[in-house]
Amino acid sequence: MHFETAPAKINLTLDTLFKREDGYHEVNMVMTTVDLNDQLTFEKRNDKRIVIETEHQYVPSDRRNLAYQAAALMIRTYGIDTGVTIAIEKNIPIAAGLAGGSADAAATFRGIDALYDLGADINELAELSGQLGSDIPFCVYGGTALATGRGERIEHLCKPPNAWVILAKPKVNVSTKTIYQALEPGKNHPASEDMVKAIEAGNYQMMMKLMKNDLQEVTMKKHPDVKKLIDTMLDNGADGAMMSGSGPTVFGFTHKERQATQLYNAIKGCCHEVYKVRLLG
Repeated sequence: MHFETAPAKINLTLDTLFKREDGYHEVNMVMTTVDLNDQLTFEKRNDKRIVIETEHQYVPSDRRNLAYQAAALMIRTYGIDTGVTIAIEKNIPIAAGLAGGSADAAATFRGIDALYDLGADINELAELSGQLGSDIPFCVYGGTALATGRGERIEHLCKPPNAWVILAKPKVNVSTKTIYQALEPGKNHPASEDMVKAIEAGNYQMMMKLMKNDLQEVTMKKHPDVKKLIDTMLDNGADGAMMSGSGPTVFGFTHKERQATQLYNAIKGCCHEVYKVRLLG
């Protein structure tokens, strides 16, 4: 048996540069992990089945699950001749822009490597994981990174300054595909390179000023609740607030715990799914 923790990620920047010939968008993103985690348990089976166990009603237990796909890819790639049971304890909200599914898949790449004592290099696992999704290579590594290409090329960064993060998911459903289809790439000035410099300098105030997500404008037009939540966070003492990924989750930063608790309590009154966590990075 083997255990893995799968932390959620947030985007500090998301620059969309242009649409590529393969249909993906060329992006520059600074991403970092937060202390909101799914827990995965891996156990060998005597048959050749992949079994996903989860109590969450909206998490599929078949091939639609990214952890299932990751396990199948590992079994094929490394010639494993037995099956695996993967128990997933979900704490990261579903379809929230926090890469919960990608984090579970990344934990599965690491977990099966450890369970079968394959000794695979982490870079090898990250490269393999890119076959399944753009966010998964970052999640394999964790920490803080600049992601380029369609998100699969990873450049590791140092840990950002210590901070608290309030995450809030409004009750709206966002289709990532629809948001990208409505996007005008290259419209806004990129912020990722400057964000990298701010993180390297440990400049928290500069980080707050540079936060930017090209998808936010598109999502807010379709879902005004997202804008309302960002405004509420800023009105209640957040040092900076933004949407993560394609949404709908909004996060607010605070430097001090007391400030974070006040913000958490203010947001709890207007949003059902709210979390107060540390920035991991």
